[in-house]
Amino acid sequence: MISLMPYNFLFFFVTLFGTTLSLSSSHWLGMWAGLELNLLGFIPLIVSRGMTLEAESAIKYFLVQALGSSILLLGSMTTFNLSLTWETVNSTHLWGLPFLIMSLLLKLGAFPFHFWLPPVMAGLSWPMNLVLTTWQKIAPLFLLSAIAQMWASPEKLMLLLIVAGMSGLIGGLGGINQTQIRAIMAYSSIGHIGWMILCMTISEMILKIYFLIYIVISAGLFLFLYASELSTLHQTLYMKTNKLKMFQMMMIFLLLSLGGLPPLLGFTGKWAAIHFMCSFTSPLPLLPLIVGSLLSLFYYLSLLFSLTLSSSSNLEPLFHRFTKPSYKNSPVMNLLITAPIISLNASGSILIFLTVPMTEFL
Repeated sequence: MISLMPYNFLFFFVTLFGTTLSLSSSHWLGMWAGLELNLLGFIPLIVSRGMTLEAESAIKYFLVQALGSSILLLGSMTTFNLSLTWETVNSTHLWGLPFLIMSLLLKLGAFPFHFWLPPVMAGLSWPMNLVLTTWQKIAPLFLLSAIAQMWASPEKLMLLLIVAGMSGLIGGLGGINQTQIRAIMAYSSIGHIGWMILCMTISEMILKIYFLIYIVISAGLFLFLYASELSTLHQTLYMKTNKLKMFQMMMIFLLLSLGGLPPLLGFTGKWAAIHFMCSFTSPLPLLPLIVGSLLSLFYYLSLLFSLTLSSSSNLEPLFHRFTKPSYKNSPVMNLLITAPIISLNASGSILIFLTVPMTEFL
């Protein structure tokens, strides 16, 4: 968890302020400054525990984000040179937009700049992984959405659709042979970035709905993994039987919801994107994203089957860390974690039926 030293609250405030500054700025220079403040505030939070793996991930993250900020500054200066203004509404020149899009895709971890996300997440704690996959995506995601709204031409939006499709495929293919839970979550994040990029080409409201659902599911899953003190799937073989049953139930709900299996909550955002794409545009861009989601569900189900069908003779508490009493594995803590998550994820079908008329299903 984050060290509760006083200076960490300052860095946390700087991280929040940087994202707020980027989203509230009307010109690219202010957006770049906000992203830099966000980066400078997040790096000390990563290394607050003083672990070697976290320091290594912090260096990788800093190098990638610094490169993205440099490309963003280059693109903003190029558009200023052509339009003589920093305003985003006038940043539609062909020579500046590729640099801006490239920098934001790099900061997001989308295709073809997805290479840095799995190794960075492999060394971070679960709370920092949660911040990385949710809050740190807000500023670049909605800045890219602003560019997509300015790029109203279908030919120009085809680039974002290709990025979305390839990100979805990589998110599905990359996690098949992974045993580290953090690596699986990283490739899942790449796949969801593809869906978010698709949503921003449709409507910003659909993007907000999908991103909010993704935050809710990710928060429940990452906090549950933090409370379970797990880093690899093999560690589930050494749990006590009663704790394993709770783990199996939670993983089934959360992983299948994250993969978008109906009627869970994670399917609601994908259903909204599919519904709007089939109603107003061509459904062909959905094909690679749906294939990637099916691949994700395939290895999610494979992992869940291996957990539920494991022999009870292997369920001995061999590791001290799984039997040591702590507040994180107390019954009250487990109840506080499981009850809201299960109720939220089970509400996906209710949201669909409330927002879509019954004639759609007839």
